[in-house]
Amino acid sequence: MSQKALVLDEQAIGRALTRIAHQIIEKNKGIEDCVLVGIRTRGIYIAKRLALKIAQIEGSPIQVGELDITLYRDDLTKKTESQEPLVKGSDIAFDISDKKVVLVDDVLYTGRTVRAGLDALMDLGRPASIQLAVLVDRGHRELPIRADYVGKNIPTSSNEKIVVELLEVDKVDQVSIYDK
Repeated sequence: MSQKALVLDEQAIGRALTRIAHQIIEKNKGIEDCVLVGIRTRGIYIAKRLALKIAQIEGSPIQVGELDITLYRDDLTKKTESQEPLVKGSDIAFDISDKKVVLVDDVLYTGRTVRAGLDALMDLGRPASIQLAVLVDRGHRELPIRADYVGKNIPTSSNEKIVVELLEVDKVDQVSIYDK
């Protein structure tokens, strides 16, 4: 794979997350009964960053959970040596029932990851609503799923790949387009 273009740098990612944080607060008329749930791996770090921004704006914290959707995927790819799926586990230390859950991920592509996330959430409780926040929407949906909050729409071809790199995992904050 070769890098074709740098689409978002550290500052642009920060601006996009600030905008999403404001939109979440505005749409929900504050953060009462709101929680953020990040999809492993990078969605968790984006959710934590959003939580910090929301806390700065609102003056009070918002709860953040971590969701592992491995067993809900329809295309299990990462497996252990025993050919079992590699499950890291969810970490949601609060009840999501009757909450406004904002599901957070890095890239929205086919919609299959989000569908798996919705299934996993519904197994944990019955939220009042589920909203979706993504850093990047690249199009090419296979399922009827749309994000409520988008940092940046990046139209791509099927021969391209969006790579989100975050400080917490990759030691750099950037979003790039690569040729497959």
